[in-house]
Amino acid sequence: MSKIKKTDQEWKGSLSDESFKVTRESATERPFTGKYWDFDESGIYKCICCSEPLFESQTKFDAGCGWPSFFVPIESSSVTEHEDNSLSRTRTEIKCSKCDAHLGHVFEDGPDPTGLRYCINSVALDFDAK
Repeated sequence: MSKIKKTDQEWKGSLSDESFKVTRESATERPFTGKYWDFDESGIYKCICCSEPLFESQTKFDAGCGWPSFFVPIESSSVTEHEDNSLSRTRTEIKCSKCDAHLGHVFEDGPDPTGLRYCINSVALDFDAK
């Protein structure tokens, strides 16, 4: 997969201010405010920056955390994991493999079958209904 590379100015021209801050500067949207945290339509969640398919609606679950949560990506290669030490504890950051957009974090407190919770910012996602 070839990486999508753009300047900050190019990203700013195609993203909302909040989506830019989250995806390009690793900010986090406030919990319970994003358009997909309490959303249950069938379809595919894609990267807001490059339209890479990331998660299917049937893998979404209510984690009670205020962000859309999924137990597995569409393809393991669609996201990359990076160590994040920006807070007082180490977390695992999730980025889009195609454009390096910050999506959120993955935690080991999710449901079966994976036991994982991919906690994703709504403003990092687009949605295609099935």
